Amino acid sequence: MPKITFFNLPEDKRENLVHAAKKEFARVPLYQASISNIIKDAKIPRGSFYQYFDDKEDAFFYLLNSHVSAYKMYFLETLQKNNGDIFDAMIDFYTAIITEERENLQFLRNLFLNMTHRIENVMARSFGENDLNENFRKISNLINKERLNMQDEQELFHMMQIISSVTFHNIVKKFAGELPFDEAVHNYSTEIYLLKKGFASI
Repeated sequence: MPKITFFNLPEDKRENLVHAAKKEFARVPLYQASISNIIKDAKIPRGSFYQYFDDKEDAFFYLLNSHVSAYKMYFLETLQKNNGDIFDAMIDFYTAIITEERENLQFLRNLFLNMTHRIENVMARSFGENDLNENFRKISNLINKERLNMQDEQELFHMMQIISSVTFHNIVKKFAGELPFDEAVHNYSTEIYLLKKGFASI
């Protein structure tokens, strides 16, 4: 979490520093990122960087959490737009992620191709939660459960965990294989459709 001095900066200086950090994390993964490049691009002394962040991980996770907050809002809007259909909402959500503007897309590419447990836990909050908490219930309340074969919230939670795994897997495949947009959306839509349909013939 950034220090209070970061939030006390004038908005233009704060945005300048955020842009410089995002540019560096879009250029290379977190473990290769250089504070020197960030401060050079932001045109601030090295000492100033440490007045705002503890280290580069602190800056990275601030950016990541900002992305996740925006994605979470977008996902809730997408759920509402699709009248609570979780499967159609996820296809819209996936499509939005892989068509991000260039700098954000490169940031996400580095993110997903260098995934750690901590990063995955943060990203999962974009369209779900790691626990049955209040945020999960906000999502649950928007899902049309009449169209689902679910017994309770626990099963819904586990369904969302499965959808999360499928979504992450497809984003990684898209970035790692540099799949064309149409092919990536087709692959993901097919897997989501199979989840929607179920595999058992009863």
